[in-house]
Amino acid sequence: MKLGIGIGWRPEIADEVEALPGIDWVEAVAENLCADHLPASLTRLRERGVTVVPHGVSLGLGGAERPDPGRLTALAERAALLGAPLVTEHIAFVRAGGPRTASPVLEAGHLLPVPRTWAALDVLCENVRIAQDSLPVPLALENIAALICWPDEELTEGQFLAELVERTGVGLLIDVANLHTNHVNRGEDPATALDELPVEAIAYVHVAGGVEKDGVWHDTHAHPVTAPVLDVLAELRSRVSPPGVLLERDDDFPPAAELAGELDAIRATLDAGRAGAAPRSTEPPTAPAPAPAPAPATAPATLPASGPAGPDAVRDRVAVAQASLLSALVAGAPVPEGFDHHRLGVQSRALAAKRADVVAKVAPELPEILGPDYRDAFLAYAKARPMSAGYRRDALDFAEQLLVAGRPTDNAARRRLTYWWQDRAAPRPPRRTTRLARAARSVLAGR
Repeated sequence: MKLGIGIGWRPEIADEVEALPGIDWVEAVAENLCADHLPASLTRLRERGVTVVPHGVSLGLGGAERPDPGRLTALAERAALLGAPLVTEHIAFVRAGGPRTASPVLEAGHLLPVPRTWAALDVLCENVRIAQDSLPVPLALENIAALICWPDEELTEGQFLAELVERTGVGLLIDVANLHTNHVNRGEDPATALDELPVEAIAYVHVAGGVEKDGVWHDTHAHPVTAPVLDVLAELRSRVSPPGVLLERDDDFPPAAELAGELDAIRATLDAGRAGAAPRSTEPPTAPAPAPAPAPATAPATLPASGPAGPDAVRDRVAVAQASLLSALVAGAPVPEGFDHHRLGVQSRALAAKRADVVAKVAPELPEILGPDYRDAFLAYAKARPMSAGYRRDALDFAEQLLVAGRPTDNAARRRLTYWWQDRAAPRPPRRTTRLARAARSVLAGR
């Protein structure tokens, strides 16, 4: 299946995406699409013959629990609505806790790395097979970027991906920016990973920007694509001609001309690779972190899942490990043994900052009502209140906690926040007469 050159479709740049020349396909975040109708921009793109691929972010196929049937159904519905040739997700876990650990369910609000162990691989493979059976089109999975390493890993990234493909037949979505991120943060050589993984299983490729701060690479999707990331794309192109390559941008959107320039750089990199002369970076190389210990290339004689305890016991062990890590990241629990305390602190702060940013997007009225106090107030809330559901529920809980505490201190702002919370917490939206009455009271109060 040939996709060509694409770009991530986002509502903020919908007009720019429609106007960009040479776009063969787009990718849309599945969870941001309604089940019964498409945004007008995506409808127009489809009418022009542009392929649209739904990209999921919430399944958590690397988690200890089997995939949620409701989430699988929702992803299948988006694929059918779009007439998509495939759907994609991530090799990650996004929540932990629950009955297996006798603890509350915690949401990361982010993609967290799966330990590259045989036990975690067994769990992942079963989850992938369940997902494949529930989806109407093929599934491809993306390698993620990570700030942290699990202790006692048994496989390299390339070996882990190769085993996953061998056992399930799933496709791969290779993010070359994530390979670069793991090079800087975890000392992993992108070329080695590409040598070890089955490149023939690649469905398409992601290219994205990021930024380095204090020796840590942050995969922001809010900065321009750098030369080292294009170098990894050239490495991949020297091994295989990928069916599709897509530029991702999720924030701080630049003008259309800059997006077009990044797409031109991607095309040039692919063309140079086809000619056998991959471009090299002119930037000084980043000193990588110490390389992890060599991993075995083959599985032990007896996999944990096949032992007397059975697969559910393996899931229980994975559940405990993931819950311990996530609790340390979002709930102030002790750092599990073997993890880098500094890196976990960096990741924890990054998760809280992302949470504040996303809540501000899904509930833009909150920073408008609270003004410059929004961010500090939310970070204080997040430090004491881990996320246990989605971002919209998080926004409601944040507003409720402020109101219970008698905040904001400004009466008008507190009244606006009260109305906002009441409208969104109610089973039905307020009637038009109620909204008009509130607006009138706000005008009178402001005189």
